[in-house]
Amino acid sequence: MADNTLPEMVEFELVAPERLVQSKSVGMVVVPCAEGDIGVLPGHAPLIGTVRPGVVDIFENDKITDRVFVSGGFVEVTPDRCTLLAEEAIAVSDITRESADARLTQAQDLLAQAKSESEKTRANAAVEMAEAMLAALGVGAAQH
Repeated sequence: MADNTLPEMVEFELVAPERLVQSKSVGMVVVPCAEGDIGVLPGHAPLIGTVRPGVVDIFENDKITDRVFVSGGFVEVTPDRCTLLAEEAIAVSDITRESADARLTQAQDLLAQAKSESEKTRANAAVEMAEAMLAALGVGAAQH
């Protein structure tokens, strides 16, 4: 007889270009995907998705134990594993209002100076990322 019980934990790996940020068993992870936030629990259906700038919430024992800002990337989910390949990953607790404001100002300057469509696209992405970083701190664009 087959064992149809679901695992109690999902293996979560968060990888940034420069390092392995997280690798542990968790109860759930919530990933900001292009289609909306995805809550990954043990037994999740397989998927591959695009990650938008935002906060990854990591749950253990039904409580958020860690929050990591990602600037984008890709996620692969299987029933027992969630692997997030991030362009950049920063613990939310390590983000300061000053650094996020500086990124937004720099991105807005790049957008103002952009001449080609590709420069405008890159600058717009940088603005969106900086705004998402401010939102992770609880600061809306109107408060900037």
